[in-house]
Amino acid sequence: MSIKPGGVDSVCVYCGSSNDADPQFLSTAYAIGGEIARAGLKFVYGGGGVGLMGASARGAHDAQGRVLGIIPDFLQDREQPFDDVETIVVSSMHERKMMMFERADSFVVLPGGIGTLEEIVELLSWQRLGLHAKPVVFYNPRGFWDPLFELFHHTIREKLSPPEFARSWRSVETVEAVVPAVLAMYADQGGGVTDPGSISLT
Repeated sequence: MSIKPGGVDSVCVYCGSSNDADPQFLSTAYAIGGEIARAGLKFVYGGGGVGLMGASARGAHDAQGRVLGIIPDFLQDREQPFDDVETIVVSSMHERKMMMFERADSFVVLPGGIGTLEEIVELLSWQRLGLHAKPVVFYNPRGFWDPLFELFHHTIREKLSPPEFARSWRSVETVEAVVPAVLAMYADQGGGVTDPGSISLT
């Protein structure tokens, strides 16, 4: 798969860091990392070597991909950085999230816990505010993210979110569909940051 000039160059992957996750989630995370790398896209992630985070980064690295990890200093012992790839150590979660956002022009969300939820809700909130138009694609095996999607749609039904919020993300159920969905959404949205200077986490 080739990427057109001026198109998507990098994907930030959000996912869980627990080694206790379903082994199938771990294996598909590895496969998705490989798919991203083979598409010629830089793989940006939270820098850890554990759980789906580590599996997906290893998949990208083993496929000869460009990989960038970004991890706060205080999480190095817990999340065990993957030493075979470029890793930037920052001082806070705020700095980590901002740098991950800035270094990627699209996002893929794999199964994860409360940390992943926090990251994706913030990302969709920024999109809702018109701060960026970067693709957001969920990998949704076995309907993992369906309860979250139902909550999103509930806010729309209650007129607390506008109907167009439902177009803020796409969901796919297979490994092979992830990268094509990112590229299609980028083409539809004209991916990019609307006003990068207005995004601040401090």
